[in-house]
Amino acid sequence: MSIDVGRLERELMQMSAEGAPGREFCEAISELAATGRFAQLHDVLPAIVYDELWTRHEQDPPAFVAGWHMLAQEMRQGFVQHARQRLTSLTRLQQAGNGAATPAWQEIQCALDAQQHDLLRAAFAMELLELVEPAVLRATHLRECVVAAASSEEADRYLDEATRCYFFGLFTACAVMCRSVLEEAIEQKLPAGLARQVRTRYRNAATLGNLLHEVNNNLQLTGIDRDFPALANQVNEVGKKAVHQGLLSEDEARDCLQNARKAMQLLLKD
Repeated sequence: MSIDVGRLERELMQMSAEGAPGREFCEAISELAATGRFAQLHDVLPAIVYDELWTRHEQDPPAFVAGWHMLAQEMRQGFVQHARQRLTSLTRLQQAGNGAATPAWQEIQCALDAQQHDLLRAAFAMELLELVEPAVLRATHLRECVVAAASSEEADRYLDEATRCYFFGLFTACAVMCRSVLEEAIEQKLPAGLARQVRTRYRNAATLGNLLHEVNNNLQLTGIDRDFPALANQVNEVGKKAVHQGLLSEDEARDCLQNARKAMQLLLKD
């Protein structure tokens, strides 16, 4: 079965556009003017609005018809596009008093969204559809991570989140979560006595670096594979870069995730 994501995007845009506020009003004015029925607007519009429209129509009827038809298209596209811009504005800090006044039709959309949410729903759907093909390509770089021993529920959830962050292009978050995967898994793997010492020494706040230091000093006691620390250190270094030095590239996130998965396989050999 072939799924055409581009077709889904076009159909979604069409569905969203059909219900865009103001579109039918603009198209109705254009249609009535084009077919000689402009007078029907007399009982619909306020007198001052009707008189102004009539004056503009008489100055250049073809331009009037074309102008209102174009406005209908712009409003149809504008409402959906503005909804997507609103998603971005929700994810970033907005400086007070910075920027031009919001157009009236955008204010109308915000009011409508507060009740129906249809335009925001369409915006989210478009955002997610655009993630599909890149996520599919990234998923082809991975295989199932098979381990011999059971992991904890927390470690599984961290790995799930790290992997989904990679799929959906959240590369810096992916590396941060990879560190959390190994932190949780190591804590579960430590012998009870050593685990108590670690909790006391680091006041229940041991980082991955702290845990790897303890593993290196007690490798035989923990029974952890000797190749594990090197892989885990690579994950730790990339994770620290993600936290302290800036955003990561896709390649860096993929390598970090791959190393975290290999490290888990070594940690959970039996």
